[in-house]
Amino acid sequence: MKFSFSHLMPWPYFPTAGEDWPVSNKSFIPEKATGVYEDYISAISFADECGFDWVSCNEHHMSPYGLMPNPNLLGAIMTQRTKKARILMSGNIVPLLNPLRVAEEYAMLDCISGGRLIAGFMRGIPHEYVAYNVPPNDSWGRLREACALIKKAWTAPEPFGWEGEYYQFRAVSIWPKPRQTPHPRIILSASSPQSARFAAEQGAMAGIVRVTDLDTVAGAIKIYREHAHECGWDPTPDDIMVGMYCNIADTEAEAKKNLDMGLNYFVNVLGGGIRTAQRLVVQKTRYYQDEENKEHITKRAATHAKVTIEDRIKNGIVLCGTPDQVIEQVRTIHKKWGHGITSVNMKVGKIPEPAVRRSLELFRDHVKPALADL
Repeated sequence: MKFSFSHLMPWPYFPTAGEDWPVSNKSFIPEKATGVYEDYISAISFADECGFDWVSCNEHHMSPYGLMPNPNLLGAIMTQRTKKARILMSGNIVPLLNPLRVAEEYAMLDCISGGRLIAGFMRGIPHEYVAYNVPPNDSWGRLREACALIKKAWTAPEPFGWEGEYYQFRAVSIWPKPRQTPHPRIILSASSPQSARFAAEQGAMAGIVRVTDLDTVAGAIKIYREHAHECGWDPTPDDIMVGMYCNIADTEAEAKKNLDMGLNYFVNVLGGGIRTAQRLVVQKTRYYQDEENKEHITKRAATHAKVTIEDRIKNGIVLCGTPDQVIEQVRTIHKKWGHGITSVNMKVGKIPEPAVRRSLELFRDHVKPALADL
């Protein structure tokens, strides 16, 4: 079992729940942001010291939900502030961006890091399209074409032209090229049936980072594995990453208190404006192109805001408790899902930094050594 340390970089000082979109930034305090970023970068660096196999950055826009509008800036810092962990960019929302810019910047990160990049090509969540005024109906087409263009830019030995539906370039020959050959491993979201099939078609790793229940994740993994087989390849456990909210503490009560507080703030305060934008996208566009995926995302959003911490632990959708309890929880989900990478988000909402650091220490000293056999 490999472990990835995920960080959304939430704003921890938002005063009240924001239901409007976009969320007003009048309460943002730049002077505090400097310290917030340093705390978050230090936590990611410490995760490398604590034996995490991967550390990850991600992209969000116009929201206190996450303070990483360009995750590649964080990725560049991580090339210098980590020594061993692979750097998972999970990642650039490629339908919103120039795919050649993504190819170039990822190639830079791969070279600077010594070949530690794992390249995430994300479609993003609906509010990102509202933020950047990109038609949500085009998201799948843009993602599919961008994936093909980036892979060709990384591997083509000679300049080439590109005349696609969404992107046109007279001549392409990127400098630098990635260090890894033929290119860095790619990870795509597989949280829904449609995205699981797409990840399998692309020969990419599957990332499932929205866990509402054990069976839904197991179903997505089953679709991914079956469709990959139909496409001529068979994923291994190392091709499947599942993300979990996590708090490890010296007592069960402390862990529950930390994670409950963090999730309440993250979901009910920081998530308000995002849900408002998401409802607009779902109602007025074809972002979810079939009822299967629309039903999946609607169920997920409704469930996420209402579940208690006790129910989350009972249902196995978070990692929370003492080291021994978390060890058993990881064994349970591994038995159910057969995945090879567990991504943990320990800075949930405004969980205090000392509690995050203690989680990391307990992971280092107890959890990871006990799970070496997985």
